[in-house]
Amino acid sequence: MERAYHQWFSKALQRNMELLVFGHAGRAVLFFPTRMARFYDYENWGIVGSLFEKLENGELQLFCVDSIDAESFYNKNIHPAGRIARYILYENYLINEVLPFIRKLNGSSGLAVAGCSMGAYHAVNLGLKHPQLFTKVTGMSGRYDLTISLPNYDDLFDGYRDEDIYFNMPRQYMSNLTDEGLLNTIKQLDITIAIGETDPFLPGNLAFSDLLWSKGITHQFYIWDNDAHRPRYWRQMVKFYL
Repeated sequence: MERAYHQWFSKALQRNMELLVFGHAGRAVLFFPTRMARFYDYENWGIVGSLFEKLENGELQLFCVDSIDAESFYNKNIHPAGRIARYILYENYLINEVLPFIRKLNGSSGLAVAGCSMGAYHAVNLGLKHPQLFTKVTGMSGRYDLTISLPNYDDLFDGYRDEDIYFNMPRQYMSNLTDEGLLNTIKQLDITIAIGETDPFLPGNLAFSDLLWSKGITHQFYIWDNDAHRPRYWRQMVKFYL
């Protein structure tokens, strides 16, 4: 299985950004790390290894990007408006730097976006905001509205709200989406959502699934035993959903 490390100075973020590429061909997958995790954690946790055959056979090519969650959503040292502004710069980095890099390395026609935990938020938000760029969206153990407080999970904006926050919370902006052209593009996506039966995010996932159905957006929704919010579960999920 091919493995390659890449780093460059991001114009959008004004800092060095790193990523790992696994595999040599096949469907490209932009893969986001978990909450404040790093681009190498999926490898360390055996999640990349669980996909060895698909990667070795040229069925998949994983692009494991880094996160800047500590500088954006979890940066309590700056105002919430600054947190979402930093996230928007991260999105610019992904679209204007990472995606062209993927296209250069990978010749497949389909591009998937996926993630676990906080990575699922990143994947679903990016996929639904820019459905023309992707063919498949997979969220595992995700949270799709970061403004809702839950046990052990805070409102990441401390009660502050603005348009930038609204337009980056999938459960919020999807509820009011009426643009038929955008909705039709989203309906072309292969969307999968997976969550554990005791995961605190389950109620939100159920509500989000209902919201997608109410918009006529077909998707697969799976509930796993227990909380399923651990690498040992994600090692199994990626085999089915990527």
